[in-house]
Amino acid sequence: MTAQVDAVEAPPSESVDRLPGPDVVRAIALIGVAIMNYHGYLMFRGGRPSPGALSDFFDPWEGPLSTRFASTFVLTAGVGITLLTRRVVADRAAGREGADAAVTEMRWRLVRRGLVLYVLGQVLDVIWSGTIILYYGAMFVVAAAMFTLATRWIVAIGLSSALAGWGIAAWAFQRREEGASVDWLFNPGRNSIRRFSFELVVNGTHPLLPWLVFLCAGIVLGRVFAAPRWRAWCAGLGAALFVASSVLSRQGDTPFSELVLSRHPFDRGLIYVASALGTSLLAFAAISWLADRAQGPALLIVDPLRRAGQMTLTLYVAHILVFNLLVDWWEVVEPGGLGTALGFALVFWVVAIAVGALWSRRFGRGPLERIYRSIGG
Repeated sequence: MTAQVDAVEAPPSESVDRLPGPDVVRAIALIGVAIMNYHGYLMFRGGRPSPGALSDFFDPWEGPLSTRFASTFVLTAGVGITLLTRRVVADRAAGREGADAAVTEMRWRLVRRGLVLYVLGQVLDVIWSGTIILYYGAMFVVAAAMFTLATRWIVAIGLSSALAGWGIAAWAFQRREEGASVDWLFNPGRNSIRRFSFELVVNGTHPLLPWLVFLCAGIVLGRVFAAPRWRAWCAGLGAALFVASSVLSRQGDTPFSELVLSRHPFDRGLIYVASALGTSLLAFAAISWLADRAQGPALLIVDPLRRAGQMTLTLYVAHILVFNLLVDWWEVVEPGGLGTALGFALVFWVVAIAVGALWSRRFGRGPLERIYRSIGG
């Protein structure tokens, strides 16, 4: 079933008319990912968390910002998939000659890109355990089968992934309460071949159940760009989801209900998904609005971010390599608390955005993006 396509022609995502909003959102989300990663990995290396409300706010596992930048990153990926595929979907809906072949080629392009990211993610996982890249790649493969579906089916798939993640977490809690082991699913062992599929779908850092919901939300969001006041609807829905989840999360009064109503990202609950999706929608609406309307001096900030957003694969890998180089190999940065993490991330991003902007003006695509496109299409 083909998607419902607006009559208004949408700009292709990989043209010179590329919309600045999604790229700026992607860049800012990646900055947040780097801050949270640096804070968490410095603690893994022996750094002690700084006491106080600010440290709790930036807690990479239980704080209110935990995984919110990553969910926004995935949401923006869904938007990008819609912008990339919208032209071939529109041609197919209009019955144009060669449209079916173009759709098939687009499916294979997404599959190739997804497999490239998955393999890269497995390599990075050796030195950066928990990287989002391999999950990102799996989502691209799933998106290859989804992008022609009607919006209602995309919504249904997203909701199903969220409900499935929620249900598995509740089932696992009950099994543990009964004294049964669920290690076969959640801890199959590093040498087990099952861990590759189980971690990808259920028990990894960003498993498809429930993280596929953020990608689906982005695909749907990309389809309404031509609608009037789409940002107002996006922000309103985001605020409603965040407020409702915040209220419901306080209603638990037993261990089971606290799990079911948890906003903790690693409980995989529906309340967490609603809260994270709400903040991601709010962030996308606000940041893209500012980026699309930037003029004059504001462009001095927006343009480098826009260019950085077009080479996030290079910058993501760079933030991993820089961390390992300065912390593990040269020992220039000593493991510390939040102040060390924020300072480290700030210096990295000031340099990375400046270098990225210069590279973009001179060479266009980032170095890893060139390799990625040459292999993935």
